Amino acid sequence: QLRLVESGGGSVKSGESLTLSCAVSGYSGPTYSVRYCMAWFRQAPGNERERVAHLDGDGNPKYSDSVTGRVTISQDNGKNMVYLHMNDLKPVETAMYYCAEDQRIRTGGGFYVCEYEWDVWGQGTQVTVSS
Repeated sequence: QLRLVESGGGSVKSGESLTLSCAVSGYSGPTYSVRYCMAWFRQAPGNERERVAHLDGDGNPKYSDSVTGRVTISQDNGKNMVYLHMNDLKPVETAMYYCAEDQRIRTGGGFYVCEYEWDVWGQGTQVTVSS
């Protein structure tokens, strides 16, 4: 059974940087040189969950408009890790950050895409940004 464990959260000041880590274990599917359909979400109390960044069906990074240019999602498949590096953090980005995994499927046209249902979740890591 796939298990995701986040770490690296903490308290930082506005403008500072932080890197979150997601350790992936229990994967029993095909072995790829890159990891696909992995995402970082965040949710603050009273707010809807927001997908911050993800690796799509081709392993390409995608970002929400709110973080483009300041955030990088990356992976180290040799260590089964997915990272989220965030620069210039703002107080409004205070939230619980979650790592999630989705199924990668092949379309009738032969393309690989994520289902965008995000089936597996970690327990989250708290990020607090003070002004």
